[in-house]
Amino acid sequence: MVERRIVRTLGKLTPIAMAVAIAITAPGLAAADAPRGPDVSSWQHVDGTGIDWFQVKASGHEFAMVKATESLNYVNPYFIQDCLVMRAAGVSRGAYHYADVRQSPEAQAAFYSAIVLGINGPGDLPPVLDLEDAKGLPAGQVIDWTHRYLNTVQALTGRQPIIYTYPNFWRTQMANTTEFNHYPLWIADYNGQNAPGPLPGGWSNWTFWQYTSTGRIPGITGNTDINVYSGAQGDFDRYANSVGFGSS
Repeated sequence: MVERRIVRTLGKLTPIAMAVAIAITAPGLAAADAPRGPDVSSWQHVDGTGIDWFQVKASGHEFAMVKATESLNYVNPYFIQDCLVMRAAGVSRGAYHYADVRQSPEAQAAFYSAIVLGINGPGDLPPVLDLEDAKGLPAGQVIDWTHRYLNTVQALTGRQPIIYTYPNFWRTQMANTTEFNHYPLWIADYNGQNAPGPLPGGWSNWTFWQYTSTGRIPGITGNTDINVYSGAQGDFDRYANSVGFGSS
């Protein structure tokens, strides 16, 4: 997401490497027909421009991750608008909360769950925690915060959350803890290769891979992150409550 770009140097995929990333089928690699989709926030609404989710869908993108909330008081002003049009277009919805580890995890989990209406309807992927800023706190404190947030969200939504992070953050700010590797992983790694590099935290596989921040998708103004689903959680339509969703 845009927020993390100030804290790390990002690589870029060449067009050839990007094609390879979605064209090879092997364990840990992205299959040619794997579901793909952007992640967006208010940054993709340049000067208030809307996203044409029908174009996004027509260009072959089956899902999108949308920023819903941050901390205890921020709601993406385009979240509801995007969600309504995504549903009409048949684009499965992921919704993420950008963590503020200085504030109550339970309160943030409740805030997020209320805004996303439980994230358990047709076309909904499980809840997502975007964890990429320790705010200067020690690893032990951030680890405790993360346990409490995830436990609360799961209790409120009935679904196991997805963790979004990037390798350097997890290894340095989370002390490379292995306490969360039973959660689905959404990893950001712009390494220019055909799969993410070695995973942090004892994860043996990834569920989503954010492989570029400079993608271009019809219907979205400017660059956007693009992600691919690995199949680690089984059939995508079932994982996204999408059986029959968006069909004609």
